[in-house]
Amino acid sequence: MTEHQDETRRAYDGVVALYASLFSDQLETRPFSRAMIGTFAELVRATGNPRAADVGCGPGHLTALLDEHGLDTLGLDLSPGMIAHARRAHPTSRFHEARMESLPFEDSALGGVLAHYSMIHTPPEELPRLLTEQARVLASGGLLLVSCFGTDGPDTVRFDHKVAPAYSWPADRLAELLSDAGLIPFARLLHDPASERGFLDTHVLARRS
Repeated sequence: MTEHQDETRRAYDGVVALYASLFSDQLETRPFSRAMIGTFAELVRATGNPRAADVGCGPGHLTALLDEHGLDTLGLDLSPGMIAHARRAHPTSRFHEARMESLPFEDSALGGVLAHYSMIHTPPEELPRLLTEQARVLASGGLLLVSCFGTDGPDTVRFDHKVAPAYSWPADRLAELLSDAGLIPFARLLHDPASERGFLDTHVLARRS
């Protein structure tokens, strides 16, 4: 896992300013994503545990948004360049450099985990490990929102993302992996592609039992 993550980290370190300029206000034109994140935050607050992690936080805009929604959020990213930018851009939010296979939380510590297009570069055989780690840090009743590129077919599809190789996922297969990790998928939203690649935008909400 380390080799491809190191390659991804170097790739994102090299495009920090460009990436931030393209995506920091992206939700303003993506009402479905915005609605799912708002729903996620509301459900996390309802658990009584507002602690949350934004894994693969990039430039930090969603970490700040979750804070605005009343959560106590820590933004995590493997790219030191992204973390440095996030701290400058959102000085009232908290950020920490970390890898998704080893989250800096005790077992059952969090009310929510957001993974917004942050696992798209993970090879399919390695995704179960990341989902299991995210389930580990969730308290009973805690929520995980996974967003990714989706496909109508039965298999994952590898494609050339502009930063690093990436994968799109069938929603049913993603839900199966969430179940295997000990979570209960209970809501999903699939909608028409927002990019020229033609993949569906896919959002799956799951709860820890």
